[in-house]
Amino acid sequence: MRASGKKQDFAERVSERRSGRPEERRFLDGQLLIAMPSMLDQRFARSVIYLCAHSEEGAMGIIVNQPARVRNFPDLLVQLQVIAPQERISLPSRAEDIQVLSGGPVQTDRGFVLHTPDFFLDNSTLPIDDGVSLTATIDILRAIAAGRGPDRALLALGYAGWDPGQLEEEIQRNGWLNCPTDPALLFDHDLGTKYARALRSIGVDPERLSTHAGHA
Repeated sequence: MRASGKKQDFAERVSERRSGRPEERRFLDGQLLIAMPSMLDQRFARSVIYLCAHSEEGAMGIIVNQPARVRNFPDLLVQLQVIAPQERISLPSRAEDIQVLSGGPVQTDRGFVLHTPDFFLDNSTLPIDDGVSLTATIDILRAIAAGRGPDRALLALGYAGWDPGQLEEEIQRNGWLNCPTDPALLFDHDLGTKYARALRSIGVDPERLSTHAGHA
């Protein structure tokens, strides 16, 4: 995967895109990508990625099983000046519970919030599927701090991006498996077992995966 200016522009479009009718949804939007043992890029080894967008223009996703260096969400709210330091003690329990993840190598200074669809901001929130939405503006952090945020959420710093046709090529080379998303797995805190659980959700034993591609 390559970080490029094109991907930064693509992320901007994704965060602003409105959800289409079900018949317009294509490709692997809303699915999980699971790294295969043949994944040579160590940044993505044993990674589980929630795919936010996938089209002819490329793809954009969030790694959901790698912790960020800054793991404390209240500390991040203070750092971003969403709250004052003394307001930490009055944060709602939901804010204390939100995990901060390393979402990928592109735009690591930018936050992306994946959350349940019970929260929506006009012109900011992108519904991806029935159980998951994406909001990439600081307004959602303010809402969470005020107790008006979504029921479940995670904050990712950065994202993973693919150029047109790149993800398809990586899948063909046996770099990724894809499977439906289980919101319970997506939002839980047990990052260490998420890779194995994602594989087992589609009947794959992680100990028996081959590092070689097989094509008919």
